[in-house]
Amino acid sequence: RWKVGWENELQLSDHVELAEFFRRTYGQTGVFNAKPFEGSQSWAGARPEFRAIAYDSSGIAAHMGMLRRFIKIDGADLLVAELGLYGIRRDLEGLGLSSSFRVVLPVLQELGVPFGFGTVRPALHKHVARLGRGGLLVVKSGIRVRSTLRIALLDKPPTRIDDALVVVLPVGRPISDWPAGAMIDRNGAEL
Repeated sequence: RWKVGWENELQLSDHVELAEFFRRTYGQTGVFNAKPFEGSQSWAGARPEFRAIAYDSSGIAAHMGMLRRFIKIDGADLLVAELGLYGIRRDLEGLGLSSSFRVVLPVLQELGVPFGFGTVRPALHKHVARLGRGGLLVVKSGIRVRSTLRIALLDKPPTRIDDALVVVLPVGRPISDWPAGAMIDRNGAEL
């Protein structure tokens, strides 16, 4: 069962349950990755605008957040819906990413964005590449992505640059309309 809704429709109990879900899900890749979700915080960088949350008899099964924003690709502005905060419960791995994209696609169409956009670690290339074979999305490599840090620190620059894989989901325009470029400026914190 999927629940798709605005961020401000969530209750405190939803945030508590999501924070626990993210601590368990992201904590598998290291304690540092679970740290942003301490207490009842259910976001790590930018706060989502919409959330798609899958439930089953064991609670939260999967999650994907969405946020409309303008990015710059080699200096050219482009409206996208950033997709992030993806997680799936360990016992369901391999079952949720494609269904998550299929659930959020109608929401993105309602929002009128030309593309969904997200980034993933290169270690997840095989995982997301399977979705590209079905034509649902395109995975691009060799693109650098600059993001604002979530918290301004005195001993670090305010931005970071990642060599992540870029995931593009055509929504209102064909993939051929995605601008070519080697640098994406997120102009904000990663979702």
